[in-house]
Amino acid sequence: MASLQYILKRLVLMIPPFFLVMIIIFLLVRLLPGDPAIAMAGDRASDADIQAIRERLGLTQPLWTQFWLFLTNTIQGDLGRSILMRTEVMDVIIQRLPITLFLALYAVALSLLIAGPLAFVAALNRGRWPDTLIRSVFQVGLSMPVFYIGLVLLTFLAAQLRLFPVGGYGDTFLERLYHLFLPSMTVALYTSAIIMRNLRSAVIDVLDAEYVQFARAKGLPNSLILGRHVLRNALISTVTLLGLSIGNLMSGTLVTETVFAVPGMGRLMLEAIFARDYPLIQGLTLTFAVLVSLVFLLTDLFQARLDPRMRLQ
Repeated sequence: MASLQYILKRLVLMIPPFFLVMIIIFLLVRLLPGDPAIAMAGDRASDADIQAIRERLGLTQPLWTQFWLFLTNTIQGDLGRSILMRTEVMDVIIQRLPITLFLALYAVALSLLIAGPLAFVAALNRGRWPDTLIRSVFQVGLSMPVFYIGLVLLTFLAAQLRLFPVGGYGDTFLERLYHLFLPSMTVALYTSAIIMRNLRSAVIDVLDAEYVQFARAKGLPNSLILGRHVLRNALISTVTLLGLSIGNLMSGTLVTETVFAVPGMGRLMLEAIFARDYPLIQGLTLTFAVLVSLVFLLTDLFQARLDPRMRLQ
């Protein structure tokens, strides 16, 4: 019962930020330079044709009326019709969303596989050469932008060595794992550097805690201490950091999808911005906002699972 109340409380707290995001999305899209009616009609269209398109898109109505229509239609699941794709925005999102989700989850999995073991190795050897080596290597990855990492991997592993394809998505699950390995690794190398540094510090703090020293004094095996006491408590701060890094992860997939020609939502977002496609930009941005909010909710739930005291907050 307490868990259900905690979930309901978190869901209610998501409503005001969601409404604020809708206002920001609506206003920012209309601050973009250019006229979507001209982009849709073409340079040779007459003024009458452009005016007709503006009326069909609702751009001639007052701003507050446009926002009210945007709000009510969004609540009803109607995100409008894309100017660029010539189809419903919801259909486009349903088609592209699985690709971006697969890429993001793939990157998170690789980040945890890379950062987790190395963070423990560095923490258990703090001050010695393995710790220094691991932190130095990850510092290099942290200092490079995501697009540069992608270009390096694309140049050497795909173009020169031909170990991986330069783009695409694949049809089957195994093909997608193969095609999206380089894009996912590009995002994972940056994210894993942040996770490793945080997890290493958390493990060191827990290792110095009194209850861990007491467990060692009782003669408990080191593997049991690391698994039962150290890992569980060290993951609390790391889960928080991973949840907060989702925004960077989404922006990383946006750049990565463009570099590796992955047909996901990030690449489509750039195309929609250049085409001044108001409905598509609003729909994609709103989808990203919902995904981030859901990730924050899952982060809170996982934190409450690791530390029951979080449910009282």
